[in-house]
Amino acid sequence: MDPIKKRFTNVAESKTFNRILGFLNLRNKKVLDVGCGYGEYLALFGKGSVGVTTTLDEVEYGKKNNLSIVKGNIEEYSVLKGLGFFDVIWANNLFEHLLSPHEFLIQLKSISKSDTILILGVPVIPKIHSLVKLNKFRGTLASNHISFFTRESLKYTVQYAGWDVRYVRPFIFSNTFLDHLASFFAPHLYVVAYNKPNFRYPEKKQKEWGGEAKYKHLFDIIGK
Repeated sequence: MDPIKKRFTNVAESKTFNRILGFLNLRNKKVLDVGCGYGEYLALFGKGSVGVTTTLDEVEYGKKNNLSIVKGNIEEYSVLKGLGFFDVIWANNLFEHLLSPHEFLIQLKSISKSDTILILGVPVIPKIHSLVKLNKFRGTLASNHISFFTRESLKYTVQYAGWDVRYVRPFIFSNTFLDHLASFFAPHLYVVAYNKPNFRYPEKKQKEWGGEAKYKHLFDIIGK
């Protein structure tokens, strides 16, 4: 099978991804797929969904296959302008590659509605650290990762950037309780969080940053 088509097949047949699709009704939602590759996830999202990638070949593939994919580096946030607002923002295997995860989360609020859902799929360092020696955890400390998270630090990183974290789970099981238990030992977790449109930095942080022009763009997004 063609390797690109195989990627589409693997995603379409993924039990984990299909649980997420059903749980959050993503087939009927307008989704921004950040770091979308060839659009293997994007193809299964709702009408009006858009993907962002840094690779021209992936943009051209999208055009040929009726997928809306735009070229841009997501950390050059001008790429977000003109995209409109989204019901859901999906970013799988991206967060660990970012220079500034916090700023990324704040910038996403500029294209979020009051009830926009954020879904981050992230490899995590297990609570029992020796587990990183096992093959299933080998991607956790991959050499091309520059940001690293435990289950707890991932949750708080998202929460303290103005998102209401509802779930941190691997979607291995449909049963929420069993999946919660599995989250403490899973190598890859999905954070599901809702936009908090009234989020403001604490007063102490506002005073600390108040005179710093380099932080003005963050205040412009979330307000003071």
